[in-house]
Amino acid sequence: MTGTTAPRKGGRWIERWDPEDETFWKETGERVARRNLVYSVLSEHIGFSIWSLWSVMVLFMGPEYGIDPAGKFFLIATATLVGALVRVPYTFAVARFGGRNWTVFSALLLLAPTVAAMLVMEPGTSYGTFLAVAALTGVGGGNFASSMTNINAFFPLRKKGWALGLNAGGGNIGVPVVQLAGLLVIATAGAGHPRLLLAVYIPLVVVAAALALARMDNLAPVRNDTGAVREAVGDAHTWIMAFLYIGTFGSFIGYSFAFGLVLQTQFGRTPLQAASLTFIGPLLGSLIRPVGGALADRFGGARITLGTFVAMAAATGVVVFASQRHSLEVFLVGFVALFVLSGLGNGSTYKMIPGIFQAKALARGMSGEAAAAYGRRLSGAAMGLIGAVGALGGLGINLVFREAFLTSGSGTAAFVTFLGFYALCCAVTWAVYLRRPAAATVPAAGVEAKPQLTSV
Repeated sequence: MTGTTAPRKGGRWIERWDPEDETFWKETGERVARRNLVYSVLSEHIGFSIWSLWSVMVLFMGPEYGIDPAGKFFLIATATLVGALVRVPYTFAVARFGGRNWTVFSALLLLAPTVAAMLVMEPGTSYGTFLAVAALTGVGGGNFASSMTNINAFFPLRKKGWALGLNAGGGNIGVPVVQLAGLLVIATAGAGHPRLLLAVYIPLVVVAAALALARMDNLAPVRNDTGAVREAVGDAHTWIMAFLYIGTFGSFIGYSFAFGLVLQTQFGRTPLQAASLTFIGPLLGSLIRPVGGALADRFGGARITLGTFVAMAAATGVVVFASQRHSLEVFLVGFVALFVLSGLGNGSTYKMIPGIFQAKALARGMSGEAAAAYGRRLSGAAMGLIGAVGALGGLGINLVFREAFLTSGSGTAAFVTFLGFYALCCAVTWAVYLRRPAAATVPAAGVEAKPQLTSV
């Protein structure tokens, strides 16, 4: 990626960046890209922990807080909503301020919800205050969008599945880590000491910001491209991929936030019992996300994504059966499988995005660096929108759970709804990206002779 604009002043700006150039990549690019990836993962990891903070805080909120299960679901839904909405401006902030600079600022911004939660987390605080503080944690959800946009610019297309999967997976692990930390506090100090958990994260936020300041770089050639944004918004593939990302990431974050409450509300688990189980699914789903990206690099993102949705529908069927029979053991098997599969799908869907737009470039007669540059422009612009819409899926999951428990006291109806949605995701993936007649409309990235979209 090369730029002809005036150099930017100060603050570790890299003026020339061309990862598709093999010589540049081997001599300079790979080392710099990997270093930025490491500290991007750390900052995003802390961001996810803060975003999912209220999935843990509600486990500390016993009867003395006077908030019913529906109210708790709405608290975590509020955090999900704000986290989804701020992803759009966070995406464009990277080009405006620089990846390193924005990582530092966005990391320090995490102090606001963490300190605020420490101040208000006690019985007697009004529900409106809890809602406002839960909304503040949404800034942690924005870190994902800026981090993914930044790392997307550092790596060549052939490495994006692995790099984006590792970046996102390392960030996603922030969810089970904060849940494990909450478990440790509940197990050792009891459910009456939520401030101990918050006290741990304040210095971690400062460390993440300091390391980003010292070790990350800004890419000067990365500029906001209003033309690319308009083109991405007007491209049907942006919204199709956003819909599919609702099914993968929306499921992951929605289930991560709701898991503990479902165990408490439907299966009568104590806070300690719920906390001892909630981290397992998010942890496995996070760890396997890079595998989804790597499998997509090798076999094609659309194939892996379709297989993932088919398996998610089957796992949801298991959860519906277990929910009806009130079998905790079977429920856990099906629910943890949903986490693992959503993690795989997260990696494969994000790999599809740059591949789709480079494939469109090939279909227009571009080749080489011109096609790669077009793919980077459009995929960078689309990622923020796709990430934001996908995160709204988490809001939908929590609202559906809230309604199900309000009306029936059980999550069964919610899982039936999710089963129907996964079936629709299967149909869309097959019809748009795998059905043979459609393959000719957009050649696959990286295939020379009679390319097909299944390689996307």
